[in-house]
Formats: sequence, structure tokens, C-alpha cells
Amino acid sequence: MLIALHKPFGVLCQFTDADGRATLADHVPVPDVYPCGRLDRDSEGLVLLTDDGGLQHRLSHPKHGKEKGYWVLVERVPDVSALERLRQGVVIKGRPTRPARVRLIDPPPVGPRTPPVRVRKTVQDQWLELWIQEGMNRQVRRMTAAVGHPTLRLVRFAIGDYRLGDLPPGQWTEVAPPRRSRRRRR
Repeated sequence: MLIALHKPFGVLCQFTDADGRATLADHVPVPDVYPCGRLDRDSEGLVLLTDDGGLQHRLSHPKHGKEKGYWVLVERVPDVSALERLRQGVVIKGRPTRPARVRLIDPPPVGPRTPPVRVRKTVQDQWLELWIQEGMNRQVRRMTAAVGHPTLRLVRFAIGDYRLGDLPPGQWTEVAPPRRSRRRRR
């Protein structure tokens, strides 16, 4: 089984929390499924969940090359130099990231967030479309901060061939698992 969930802002990407905060269990009443990767509590968007450990590994481990796409609202408009640094990869906690694909975009088709993103009258913001193949802890936020553009809002809209589409926040749907490619034996 493979489930696509639109994880809302403020929801932990786990099924239990000793502090009583919102979790995946508040949105996905399906037993024995686990997330294929994570999104931070303050991030939103596509999370895939499965009951198949091998599938979970294939969808989440960087060695399988599944690109993840994000819409990222950043503070100020990045210049060509900042975008090029993201494209080349930046150093986070002493480790270089793989190069990212990034471009400036118009506001994507996402509704308002609750609570809303803080607006500063004197500081312009800008949406980016950013694609990465890794999944270091808070990687996108750390990458944009490293080039001088802190992330204000982060929405994952793609994992490999899977897309968020028009799935509303807090809703989920079952999706077809990817076909497994067969390796030729010699």
C-alpha cells in the first residue's frame, strides 16, 4: 500500500507524540504505515507513507536518486550569484550538498497557511522552485540560509514521479506504487 498525504503546517511527521502535538495519526487512520522520509513540523506538502519496508527505502534513500521538489518562499529576491551557489551545492555543517536545480517562480498554487507567514513591509519575498536528491535534516532551509535568503515557507510538491496535485492539506489518497525495474542477471 502507498499513500500520498498533504501534510499540513504544524504536524509532526510521526504517529505519536508525548507532548500531545498534532501527528500523522490525526490525518491518516490507516494502521501499520510509515513515512518514506520526513518533513519538518514547520514544513508542509507531500508525504508518502507505506506498509512496505523495501518500498519505503527505495522512495526515501538518496542512493535511489528520487528527486524531491519544493516550493520555497524566501526572504528577499535571490540574485544570480545566490542561485548559482545553490546550483553548485553549499556546505551545511561541514558537508557539501549535491547541486540543486533552482529557479525563481511566480507564487505557486498553494492556499494560505495557518498561521500565516509573517509579512514585513520593507522586505520583499520570493518563491523558488528547488529540486534536491538528498534529504539532510532541514536541508532546504539550511541551503537558502547559507546563501543569505532565509526560508519563510516550505511546501514539498514532488517526490520522484509523485506530485501533490490538488490534494487539500490534511487529506490523503492511495496511489499506485512504482513499478519495480527488473535487473538483468549476467
